[in-house]
Amino acid sequence: MKFTKLSLIAALAVSSAFAGGDIEPVTTPVVVEESATTISGKLTGYYYTDDLVDLFDEDSSAFGTAVTLDVTHKFTDNIAMNFSAIGYANLMDNYMENEKSGAFINVANITATFMDTTFILGRQLLDTPMLGGFDWLLAPGAFEAYTVANSSIENLTLVASYVRTWRPNNSGNNFFNLTSDSDMQELTEDLTAQGGDNWTVGAAYDNKTISGSIWYYNVDAGDYTQIYTDAGYNFEVAKIEAQYVNTNYGIAIDSDAFGIKASATLGGFSLMAAYENVSDNTVGFVGRDTLYTSSWNTFTSNSVGDAFKVEAGGEFAGLTASASYAYYEYENETTEGHEIDVILGYNITDSIDINAVYSNTDYGSGDDTNALEIYANYKF
Repeated sequence: MKFTKLSLIAALAVSSAFAGGDIEPVTTPVVVEESATTISGKLTGYYYTDDLVDLFDEDSSAFGTAVTLDVTHKFTDNIAMNFSAIGYANLMDNYMENEKSGAFINVANITATFMDTTFILGRQLLDTPMLGGFDWLLAPGAFEAYTVANSSIENLTLVASYVRTWRPNNSGNNFFNLTSDSDMQELTEDLTAQGGDNWTVGAAYDNKTISGSIWYYNVDAGDYTQIYTDAGYNFEVAKIEAQYVNTNYGIAIDSDAFGIKASATLGGFSLMAAYENVSDNTVGFVGRDTLYTSSWNTFTSNSVGDAFKVEAGGEFAGLTASASYAYYEYENETTEGHEIDVILGYNITDSIDINAVYSNTDYGSGDDTNALEIYANYKF
């Protein structure tokens, strides 16, 4: 996946998001439990190459390895401490995580649940429509945040979060302070960038047939406020969804995005078609977006104009596969781009998975890039 720098900022929740595509490797590790402490982890090997020079050439390839150790200690039935530590080493000269080898603490928080309300305080993985990390390369992007979620009403989750720092994907042990002018200038490479308060409140409803959510983002670090809303109806054989995003910039032209998506499962195949229109300006987001036409490498939030995407996937003898094509307009419809993705995943055992991603991407410059990513995980 092409790493995209901060496009501004926002906030929330507590689960990791994958970097595009629908292949999710095995998620149930073998767990060793001692008293109130639970330990699990994984070993990862990740190879990336593209044809900016030549495929498999040393100048356009990288090979990183990592070990992730997750530890949860329960003080009581409703209060726990969570840690996720990553140690990594690179086997080629293009370094993942910015250094040949190193280590960092990606998650370190206290989780407390009282009746239907949960508090997460500290470093955590966030997942909201327009702010979140994705699990790509050696470790997911993470945040230092203060989150509260309530599920007192059936099928409805209420969430609020204040975000202080962000570790973007592939940035090593760099947690940027989003409230700091100097950290924002370093992160965005913009000497006029300013920090500030970054928070969100949201509500999400899902009764398996009707679903919908609404979020409000205040992003001082990006000088914008934003409203995101979506709704969907599941007809069992097919699902129809729609979304709308309004980004109100402080001094720039405001942005509106509207999207629709239809998905269905037919004869063991999953099918999807989506359309998105982004008008007047790009859409504010942090880390990644959930616009329907976003792909493995391309965030629709970075485009202006029409975009559409079609995708098909299925499982064959234990091999999970998907293929997609997406079209994007850039710079107020003056240039065009596209992305083709083929994503494969195979679980060798309950603990070992291997995956491959081929992508062909044109970001609107007229030159397309072919890339191949191969990675494997061993969970323990």
